Formats: sequence, C-alpha cells, structure tokens
Amino acid sequence: MKKRPTGGLVYSTRGPVQRPAPRTARTLPPAEQDLRIHLDRLKGNKLVTRITGFVGNDQDLNDLGRSLKSRCGVGGNAKDGVVLLQGDHRDKVLAWLKDHDYKAKKSGG
Repeated sequence: MKKRPTGGLVYSTRGPVQRPAPRTARTLPPAEQDLRIHLDRLKGNKLVTRITGFVGNDQDLNDLGRSLKSRCGVGGNAKDGVVLLQGDHRDKVLAWLKDHDYKAKKSGG
C-alpha cells in the first residue's frame, strides 16, 4: 500500500461549502397553523404518517415532533417543516392536534 505524501488528507480548490441557514422564522400560534396529515407508503410497503404545513423555527418543530412521537409511542423525525411518524397514526395525531388547538385535517387517501 502506498503512503500518500499528504497523510491521507484531501484538498480542494473550491471555496467553503454553503450550508442552508437554520430556520429562524417566527412560530405561529397553534390556532394559526394549517397542518395537513398524510399517509405515505415507503419502499418495503411501510406506512408513514406525514404532518406538513408547520410554520416556525426548528426547535418548535422538534418539540411538536417529540410530543407526537411520545403520544403515539413510535419513532420518527422532524425536519424541514415536516414531521414523520412510523405507522398509520392519523386518527391519534388529528385528535392530539385538535386537543392542543391546532388547525389540522387529514389530506390525501
């Protein structure tokens, strides 16, 4: 095996990589949020509940995702304004959002 004179480091002549800025939008109150609850199928025929339409910063989105995941007892993630939950939990999610004064409804099939 050859040793590289740079010690294995790779250099680039391109400038610094531009990363998207974190979302710092003002979070709307729950009554002004217009959330949609979708049911998607991923490869392997797995079901995912997708909640879209959240307007606000990443911390509030993560808090909403954490609350929904613990309520449904499943895994998932929250990023880019979308909350994903493993499995079909549209009814539980809709009831929880309505109880917490969010404006939400089912969307799609």
